[in-house]
Amino acid sequence: MHGDEAANSKLVAGILESAPAAENVSLLVCPPYPYLASVASQLQGSSVQLGAQNVSEHEAGAYTGEVAPAMLRDVGCRYAIVGHSERRMLYGETSAQVAEKMAAALGGGLIPILCIGETLEERESGSTEQVVGEQLAAAIERNGIAAFATSVIAYEPVWAIGTGKTATPEQAQDVHRYIRSVLAEHDASVAENVQILYGGSVKGDNAAGLFGMPDIDGGLIGGASLKPADFLAIARAATEI
Repeated sequence: MHGDEAANSKLVAGILESAPAAENVSLLVCPPYPYLASVASQLQGSSVQLGAQNVSEHEAGAYTGEVAPAMLRDVGCRYAIVGHSERRMLYGETSAQVAEKMAAALGGGLIPILCIGETLEERESGSTEQVVGEQLAAAIERNGIAAFATSVIAYEPVWAIGTGKTATPEQAQDVHRYIRSVLAEHDASVAENVQILYGGSVKGDNAAGLFGMPDIDGGLIGGASLKPADFLAIARAATEI
């Protein structure tokens, strides 16, 4: 929840001005709801794609304050984030609800970015795989493994978001490998091809190490996405892998 019309326009212009033209890297921006239409207009003709930070699990109806998948598509979104850790922690979204949001996004023609991850307490207690596995299982049970052929997963260790702490490339790789192994139990092809992003204080100076891991396919960027130079440094690191 950052920015205004002027700040967003300047941010997007900065990204478009120097976005790397690399076939192996895709860029996506997810502004707050009120600015989706204006950002969509600014992105027209570029390779940078548009997504939303959240989406309702409902198609339409008396759900005041919610935004339906079809509405997001209507203003130019191709992606929608579901289950971000802040939605889970601050607003009480359960894995079952997140799975429904994933279903709604898919049904509305959007590509869901399913966020999963553990807290510091859960990591220190050795429960990382259990927590991540349960969050992933809820989405698989509701949507089926085939849904992940048209979805993205983002592993975001809650303890590394906005704290300045970052999982080492090896720590992140271990969890990414585990996520892929869970999917492979259902469908090896889907597991091999799904994009699994890392989201946890990714910066220009640590992006290359993270993206160089075999099961880390990119990043879900938080604070560093608010400054074009920082965001583009990460994008350039991705082009060099």
